[in-house]
Amino acid sequence: MARAPFYVTTPIYYVNDEPHIGHAYTTILADVLARYHRLFGDDSFFLTGLDEHGQKVQDAAVKRGVTPQAQCDEMSQRFVSLWSSLGIGYDDFIRTTEPRHTAVVGQVLAALHAAGQIYAAEYDGWYCVPDERYWTEKDLVDGCCPDCGRKVSRLTEKNYFFRMSQHQQWLIDEIQSGRMTIKPDTRKNEVLGFLKKPLGDLCISRPKKRLAWGIELPFDREYVTYVWFDALLNYVSALGYLGGDQAKYGRYWPFALHLIGKDILTTHAVYWPTMLHAMGVRTPRTILAHGWWLMDDTKMGKSLGNAVKPLDLVEKYGTEPFRYFLMRDMTLGADANFSEGSLVNRINSDLANDYGNLASRLFKMIGTFCGGTVPACGELGPQDIELRDRAQALGGSIRTLVDGLETTRALDEIIVLVRAINRYVEANAPWKLNKDGNQARIDTVLYCAAEALRIATVLLSPVMPAKCGELLARMELSEHDVTWDAATQWGALKPGTTVAAAEPLFPRIERTTGTQNTEDRMKKTKMDDETKPAETGQPPTTNAQQSSEELIDIDYFKKVKLRTAEIIAAEKAPNADKLLRLQVRIGGETRQVLAGIAQWYTPESLVGQQVVIVANLKPATIRGLESNGMLLAAQDDGGVVILTPQRKMATGSPIK
Repeated sequence: MARAPFYVTTPIYYVNDEPHIGHAYTTILADVLARYHRLFGDDSFFLTGLDEHGQKVQDAAVKRGVTPQAQCDEMSQRFVSLWSSLGIGYDDFIRTTEPRHTAVVGQVLAALHAAGQIYAAEYDGWYCVPDERYWTEKDLVDGCCPDCGRKVSRLTEKNYFFRMSQHQQWLIDEIQSGRMTIKPDTRKNEVLGFLKKPLGDLCISRPKKRLAWGIELPFDREYVTYVWFDALLNYVSALGYLGGDQAKYGRYWPFALHLIGKDILTTHAVYWPTMLHAMGVRTPRTILAHGWWLMDDTKMGKSLGNAVKPLDLVEKYGTEPFRYFLMRDMTLGADANFSEGSLVNRINSDLANDYGNLASRLFKMIGTFCGGTVPACGELGPQDIELRDRAQALGGSIRTLVDGLETTRALDEIIVLVRAINRYVEANAPWKLNKDGNQARIDTVLYCAAEALRIATVLLSPVMPAKCGELLARMELSEHDVTWDAATQWGALKPGTTVAAAEPLFPRIERTTGTQNTEDRMKKTKMDDETKPAETGQPPTTNAQQSSEELIDIDYFKKVKLRTAEIIAAEKAPNADKLLRLQVRIGGETRQVLAGIAQWYTPESLVGQQVVIVANLKPATIRGLESNGMLLAAQDDGGVVILTPQRKMATGSPIK
């Protein structure tokens, strides 16, 4: 059965903004989703671009003594260069100064004006110049813009308004019926809460005497179009709406997925669908509002001096490790805390230790034990069949997760397979089989491990296309072998294929203090503990000399009941900066557990995660709240990491 086409968009980024980690995340996410859907064989289209009109562009151009168009042409190159550096493979890059876009905006305005959906009226209220938005008195926060926090100005002037209020009930029905899906549910509920209040009409013009850089209103040449009304139309103008390629528009628009940051949710989930309804166009199928990358639980921004520049990280750590980190460490819809240490830890753990090291070991063993060519697979035993079935089934799981926009979980599943291959190799130990002269078993083990690695690599390739392509090339496979059949069928790696050993794909990153890596620090600490004289002047103790009070027997340990649990709700505990209040499900039971992890985790990032808790701990009262259990976590100099199962398990499963 043929699958539906896939159309994914990023916001069109404001041309005067400095590209930052938020821009990079959204665009890499769109690129990864588009690449996965191409792997699945879907007809896919990926759009990104730039919003080039508005007050800030005009002001910057005046300050530099150039035209606004020249300003846009120069600034746009920063984004084009960044996307190239990040390996972004978009199908179209639209700029709102292009004739194909401005023509559509003019036609839409003229049609809505003729239909009575746009009218002239006197506006008297508050205006935020940096955000180019009007606000009512009740919207203001301490007399400032509720979005950017800066001072607003009082304005009284004639303008043109879109009758957005007429579409309020229709929009509520559209969301509640699921015809337009907003993800995650917290954002859907946020929009429905916003719509409980009367929806006002939207000012869609700016007088030229105040702002000349914009698309002129076709029915009043003294005004230009409000930048948001202009910009949102890019999602259809790029497809050929009202001209151009009508077949493309008809093919892709019904399946549109808009990826946005949560700060522009109202414009996309309220302004945009009501505009479309007035135009007689269906709404996008899905709007996904992802969270923010935070630094110490604070949103990044130039004004705070904590913005992370993607190119700096790419130059230091490489494009594809950076892509992998962003996709692996942010759960869609939730905020995520960024630190360079967490980036390094992720690269070292998943890419250097697990994935890259597996490839290096396998290829070296094939060189040592099989003459450098892929051996023929013999009769499969139970362990071989288990690995084969697991690898062969992974593609279906990944497609289900990607279709559900759960890319983080998809990567989790792939790394779980990589770790399973590592365990399989350790359990079967080809080096021991070689001592026994069991070449037939060596051949089978190394073939199964290499073939499972090939499948994992194909499924990982949308995230790291170049590195995965490099690994596949060592197996004499090309981009033509990166197909859905190749991802779901066992046996594509042909015996006799020459396997080329090479340098590690992902060299381990050594950190000195604060860059010294955690493992080295742990080794040093252990050596110090075993060799330095005790402070009492007594000789150092060995493990055998530890007092009986420091050791527990197995019967004592068995009293501790460790269980898997799922976090179903999380929030900061009142009057406690470091404490989170979690609601966890253990089997059919729900409990409240308090955890001192607020410094490292936001509440939103924890919801839906599986964790391990001590289930039979006596209830304790902390800051006036009862805690019924204890969350397990590990801590080193890089911070705290909660312990999670390697794969999704039934809640309440015992830890043995």
